[in-house]
Amino acid sequence: MCYSNFNDIIHSIINMDADVITIENSRSDEKLLSVFREGVNYGVGIGPGVYDIHSPKIPSTEEIAYRINKMLAILETDILWVNPDCGLKTGKYTDVKPALSNMVAAAKLLRTQLASAK
Repeated sequence: MCYSNFNDIIHSIINMDADVITIENSRSDEKLLSVFREGVNYGVGIGPGVYDIHSPKIPSTEEIAYRINKMLAILETDILWVNPDCGLKTGKYTDVKPALSNMVAAAKLLRTQLASAK
């Protein structure tokens, strides 16, 4: 879901009975995520985009890990899915492959850190 006002549609999203939804997030700096935590019982997966696929800049592992940590300050670890923003197929393979590799490395790094913190 791109650029939606989730406050207006959160109950419809919950009623869809989806296992996971993905939303645009990289350009909105986690502002859209609070509705999934505050005032509603949203307990299924959410994949907010961790990087902007339309930007020519390839995000580093550290940049993506930073973004994921910002999301974890809002969302529970058991509902957060790590994925890029929508539009992945519009990117060039030479840009997409390293960006996805960095995203996977960031997810692995944070999973290790979270597991050792328990």
